[in-house]
Amino acid sequence: MSQPLLTLDFLDTPAAPAAADHQPAQDVRVSPATRTGRQRKLYIESYGCQMNFSDSEIVSSILFEEGFDTTEQLSDADLVLLNTCSIREKAEQTVRMRLSQINSHKKRNPGLLVGVLGCMAERLKSKFLEEEKLVDLVVGPDAYRDLPNLIREVDGGQKAVNVLLSRDETYADITPVRLNSNGITAFVSIMRGCDNMCSFCVVPFTRGRERSRDAHSIVQECRDLVAQGYKEVTLLGQNVDSYKWTSEDGQEFVNFAQLLERVALISPELRVRFSTSHPKDITDEVLYTMGKYENICKYIHLPAQSGNSRVLKLMNRTYDRPWYEERVLAIRRILGEDCAISTDMIAGFCSETEEEHQDTLSLIDFVQYDMGYNFFYSERPGTLAARKLADDIPLEVKKRRLQEVIDRQQLHARARYARMVGRVHRVLVEGRSKRSEEQLSGRNSQNQVVIFPKGTAQKGDYVNVLVTSTTGAALLGEIV
Repeated sequence: MSQPLLTLDFLDTPAAPAAADHQPAQDVRVSPATRTGRQRKLYIESYGCQMNFSDSEIVSSILFEEGFDTTEQLSDADLVLLNTCSIREKAEQTVRMRLSQINSHKKRNPGLLVGVLGCMAERLKSKFLEEEKLVDLVVGPDAYRDLPNLIREVDGGQKAVNVLLSRDETYADITPVRLNSNGITAFVSIMRGCDNMCSFCVVPFTRGRERSRDAHSIVQECRDLVAQGYKEVTLLGQNVDSYKWTSEDGQEFVNFAQLLERVALISPELRVRFSTSHPKDITDEVLYTMGKYENICKYIHLPAQSGNSRVLKLMNRTYDRPWYEERVLAIRRILGEDCAISTDMIAGFCSETEEEHQDTLSLIDFVQYDMGYNFFYSERPGTLAARKLADDIPLEVKKRRLQEVIDRQQLHARARYARMVGRVHRVLVEGRSKRSEEQLSGRNSQNQVVIFPKGTAQKGDYVNVLVTSTTGAALLGEIV
């Protein structure tokens, strides 16, 4: 199967959505070295969504306490962990190829321990451990606390596995080692799991049921980040809109809008983002809270998956097209036309007709998305669609429809970027641009990349940038 296509080819890529309704992100991350003199070295690669990157920080924290520094060099590692994504066949193929490469390295270094974490761990534990013998340990996303015990089992000559799912694990008491951070922006997990059971998706089976983290621990983590100099947090969850936490004594209840407000109130200099929103759950209360606080970014990832109501029903999305359109109109009404909206679309879902595909294109025209993360349908074993629906759209048709989705999305994205030219944007400087040593890069509230000559600005500064032009995938301008 060919590489999934993304709608936009960013010059300086904004962070991909949290699970992007469980879609893969755009890259693979190797956790950087900590170099504190600990005895053993951990090399960890993270695949997929922001939630996986956040989980790798939790894993690194747990193993840091067990005497592991992280290393960026595979050749220096005592333990190699791949934190995996199972949402697309291509993602699994990538990890399998990488495991084969690592096992070639292991033949030259027999003492090396190799493990698989995350969504593939739960789904393919038997194949990895017993049939293909690719790894020494397999650990699911709710079992990271057990990693020290499992490593000791492997040190003792045994294979080790724990993929048990939990109804209450949130890792709320673990302070992540911010390996994947630039020191300015950070991920904060607010909930885990998913109850939505979309027919195409394996995440409810690999990550378990929804659990919301203690609101006080979330706010405290964000306060600590501000004290450390961080300027932006992204609140993560498979479906942040369904966040709901009740205190043990039942006296306190916090929904997502209320949590969003608590985090925004920590500091007006702390930018707040969140992902991912489910169209069935995003409320006017959330939108009004976003409008109330300038430091809550005006960007919503609102995956549609299809523009046709019959296909949405087959996908078990629990909303139809009119519902989705009403939510978009509410966003525009409450937050204004400048609020950015991004989406996921699946081309060629089971039994999708040409007319239904045209409905997806017309929804793109209706919303005029700023960004899109688009794929053709990939059947995942164990899902409702795999059990009940025929994957009956020819691959060449899927690819053609996907390209039409991408082309239509790019048309609107370019127009959305063009309308930002001539305006002054408040930009958080995240670092040097990939274009030049003399340019800096950051994002505006709408999550659009802005590139500009650095002048005297430094990473972590807020600057006002007059946008003078656009590439169609980034904004270019000058500090004013």
